[in-house]
Amino acid sequence: MDAFVMQNLMNWLVLSSIYALVALGFSLLFGVLNVIHFSHGDVSIVAPFVVLATVQALIATAFPAATPGALVLACAAAIVVVGLIGVLADWLVIRRFRNAPAMMALVATVALGTVIRELIRMIYPQGSNPKPFPNLIETRLMIGDLTVPVFSLFVIAVSVLMMIVLYVVMRHTPLGMRIRAVAEDRNIARLMAISPSRIYAATFFIASAVGAIGGIFYASYAGVVRFDFGIQLGLIGFSAAVIGGLGSMQGAILGSLLIAGIDTLVQATMAEGASYRLVFAFLLVIFVLVLKPSGILGRTVMEKV
Repeated sequence: MDAFVMQNLMNWLVLSSIYALVALGFSLLFGVLNVIHFSHGDVSIVAPFVVLATVQALIATAFPAATPGALVLACAAAIVVVGLIGVLADWLVIRRFRNAPAMMALVATVALGTVIRELIRMIYPQGSNPKPFPNLIETRLMIGDLTVPVFSLFVIAVSVLMMIVLYVVMRHTPLGMRIRAVAEDRNIARLMAISPSRIYAATFFIASAVGAIGGIFYASYAGVVRFDFGIQLGLIGFSAAVIGGLGSMQGAILGSLLIAGIDTLVQATMAEGASYRLVFAFLLVIFVLVLKPSGILGRTVMEKV
């Protein structure tokens, strides 16, 4: 196969993997809470800043330089920290809108995203400026005439592994059973001695931690991170979840494949394609929603009025 085609195929799979990690968080939270957590992208993009700060702290204390060990520890710390930030966001803001109209929660999470971005600018040194972000794996493999970054293979492998883990957790563990019970009917779940508040906290931690992995991969793929990257990452992740059907994990993956495919195709075939890629991606969102408002794999919900 032509090296150009193979390279774009690899780009498509990497972008799909990154978008899917964020989209899964949107679908998981909507499926359990019936709330669109619009600040999810901003929460996810906190992770690269935590990585950079942790690496600097480790260099100043335990490591003489930015070694792979320091980077691994920093990434692990960032995933846990961002998971806890997601729980904190729910406890401080989102839980207060459990029984409110959906529009109130939507506006509140949009405002929360703005607060998170401004806090990054304020707390992180020179937070308004783009920050170089290291490539997690520098090694490259030669496959025929094609040079494949090991980082790309790593992103795809980790993303697939996370999808499998999430599926197993949701379908074959007591926690997953409780999450699905609360998503179905939280009042009935209470009667079965399931605490909805604990399930909400666990769901926010899982969704935010998975999003943190996506945020780290996104920054490493771009080679730079900026405080407002969460807007674009969140919009793409949300759009992927909407295309596939909010609340459907399989739909989030399918939507990510479609959006990343349009993204890669436009950049590969159009002059100045990088400037217009999101135009075509969001046109795809409009097209799908016009044809099927519930998303490709979403189910139409009937409500009595």
